[in-house]
Amino acid sequence: MEARAYLRNARISPRKVQIVLDLIRNQPTDVALAILKNTPKAACEPLEKLLKSAIANAENNHNMDKNSLYVAECFACPGPIMKRVRPRAQGRAFRVLKRTSHVTMVLREKE
Repeated sequence: MEARAYLRNARISPRKVQIVLDLIRNQPTDVALAILKNTPKAACEPLEKLLKSAIANAENNHNMDKNSLYVAECFACPGPIMKRVRPRAQGRAFRVLKRTSHVTMVLREKE
């Protein structure tokens, strides 16, 4: 039995999200929440919200015990890339890629 939560089109690069996801993978949910609260990374705020959503899904939709949950899987995939243009020297234009992420979090109960 597992509970999933998705974060789609988050306006942060998948590389930056992956750094934080590596910290919380295979951790109990209370430890993962503590890590997210105390890590000074931009990705922590939306990931904390996502983890709370996954916990709520597990409790309400799958009748899982909140205290025995852990982060079984979590990964970030690239979402759509917004292409923007910045002016550069001598009338040239420079393309800026504003990357987005799709984050998936899977919680399971400890055996």
